[in-house]
Amino acid sequence: MVAVVDDYLQFLRNSRRKSPATLKAYGGDLRDFVTWLRSQDCDVLEVSRLTLRRYLVELEEQGLAATSVQRKLASVRGLFAWAQQADLLAKNPAKLLKGPKAPQRVPRFLTSKEVDLLLSQTFADTPQGRRDHAILEVLYSTGCRVSECATMELQSLDLDEGIVRVLGKGSKERLCLLGEPATRAVIAWLDARRQIMRASKRRDPGTLWLNRTGTPLSSRWIFETVRRRARDAGIQTPLTPHGLRHSFATHLLDRGADLRTVQELLGHARLVTTEIYTHVSVGRLRDVYDQAHPQGRAREGSHDA
Repeated sequence: MVAVVDDYLQFLRNSRRKSPATLKAYGGDLRDFVTWLRSQDCDVLEVSRLTLRRYLVELEEQGLAATSVQRKLASVRGLFAWAQQADLLAKNPAKLLKGPKAPQRVPRFLTSKEVDLLLSQTFADTPQGRRDHAILEVLYSTGCRVSECATMELQSLDLDEGIVRVLGKGSKERLCLLGEPATRAVIAWLDARRQIMRASKRRDPGTLWLNRTGTPLSSRWIFETVRRRARDAGIQTPLTPHGLRHSFATHLLDRGADLRTVQELLGHARLVTTEIYTHVSVGRLRDVYDQAHPQGRAREGSHDA
């Protein structure tokens, strides 16, 4: 059973070019699945749909959140789909298996006023202050993921055009746009970055974001920087880099951007993933409806008069 799982993970690594984080998650889920199969005295290539349903029930009885169960189920589905394609199985027992429906969560996002508070706060004219300011501006301007931000490289920048190339999920590259404030903040940071590299006497790693010793910043460091700077700005709700990504998408849609454009900018493979942000446009649509529809609020007000 372990060999089958290892072969599948090798396929994901070499053919699908999945990231190390994705491979680690899939590997953990499938090792748990193999352990459970052994407790049932069942081989992975002899699994029936009924066996998988029992596994699903046990996951739910463990009190796991619906999203966690769905993630584990996705790992198992992927394994059996690959096994069928590799002619290890005649039929895929997981093909029609459905997990619990996860509640749709409305993404936490900042209001425009909160974004102004975050980005207009006082940043010290030091390398750290310039770096923090630039990171916040870039996250909000591009809508990139924290991992994409952490791995940005100097050579991926085109400040004349206001563009930065990022490496997203599945090792897919896309272009993100830098607004004028973000471009100015990055230029200011690059000057400080050169000072850091001269003082560190290290070989330049080529990544955009560095700590004071000239070492590349981790995703965790950027995460903590966003949280700390949000607190400094007086924003009450805890903020993460993904919260800035949500804010980016929300504000674009709320100001009339079409869903396909936002999908491209976010790097979503499927449009349905982007549609979660459409909740924020309801207010704008209501305003348009009230002004344009014969039975909108303006019409109702004339009746009252």
